[in-house]
Amino acid sequence: MPTATATVMAGIPATNLSLYRAIRFKVGDPAALLLVPRTDGTAERLLIIRDIEMDRARRHARADTVHCPADFEPAGGLSGDRETATAQSVAECLRRRGIATVRADRSLPLIYAHFMRAAGIAVDCEPDLGVLERRAKDAQELDWLREAQRVTEGAMKLACETVARASAAADGTLVHAGAPLTAERLRAIIDIHLLEQGYHNPESIVACGPQGADCHDHGHGILRTGEPVIVDIFPRNRKTLYNGDMTRTVVHGAVPREVAAMHAAVVRAKHAATAAIRPGVTGDAVHGATLASLRESGFSSGQPAEQRVPVISHGTGHGIGLEVHEPPLLALKGPALVEGDVLTVEPGLYALGIGGIRVEDMVAVAATGCENFNSLHEGLNWG
Repeated sequence: MPTATATVMAGIPATNLSLYRAIRFKVGDPAALLLVPRTDGTAERLLIIRDIEMDRARRHARADTVHCPADFEPAGGLSGDRETATAQSVAECLRRRGIATVRADRSLPLIYAHFMRAAGIAVDCEPDLGVLERRAKDAQELDWLREAQRVTEGAMKLACETVARASAAADGTLVHAGAPLTAERLRAIIDIHLLEQGYHNPESIVACGPQGADCHDHGHGILRTGEPVIVDIFPRNRKTLYNGDMTRTVVHGAVPREVAAMHAAVVRAKHAATAAIRPGVTGDAVHGATLASLRESGFSSGQPAEQRVPVISHGTGHGIGLEVHEPPLLALKGPALVEGDVLTVEPGLYALGIGGIRVEDMVAVAATGCENFNSLHEGLNWG
């Protein structure tokens, strides 16, 4: 009677990012990774993938053996639907290997559980399976994230210098290359730059003046002199799928006194939070360092509610990797950090009638502290 237990991950690697991370092989068709126990106590990493991808997978995927669904055709044959056929072959492979129980993570498509259970195999969902492992980035992932942030810095430098070097019309609106400089136009400049670098870029935040009081307002319309412009860029490398994420704030012309005070407090808070980061410290404690620093500067937390009264309205940061927002959070109840966590540190202040200030770096948790991937300056002046 079968008693062995295997682990199964399945889906489309280009979109199921946990599966992609496990095999480091991007493909747009259904695939499955089976960790099947061997008699010596190790596990075979068995990959089932579309037949035309097998040779490429053998060269590049993190797998011991590579098969296609036809290698595990059940007695009733395989469906003409690729996802169904892959799920059928997974169940048949496990049946032949004498597997009684399967462990699966939160990302397993239900169709795979359906066919495994129909074959008499128990399927146990372990919601936290792989989560901690995915947080602790390996050397390759760290290199990919450093590269993504380096490219993001290039886009940020271009964006902030474009604002700073624009000319101001008599009514305070900014003009670049003979035409009004709008949030939409600056986003296009950012997008084109990143496309040329091999990156896909979701809609960047370019929020000028009072628009920036809402920390996630993406911004629209004319940019103006003397007002803070939050620029938040978070592109994904089209090959590796790893993300950059960076925010800076730029002011064209003279910096208003209130804006300068907000900015100085945000930068101090970012430094305090970064200094608190090390293995074992909780995300809650890192956020506490941010709040304590802002309180020392005379600012509090909450949602912007009073004119010209700045507050921080979000946590200090979040994990980043294959997704822009991943565990852990640097926020209330945030968990203990582990070596290899890669995080954003992005305190901000937001005020109705003024706008917002946010400064964001990316850091990796190291054995005795953290490594900051950023080198671009934190200031408001980019001319």
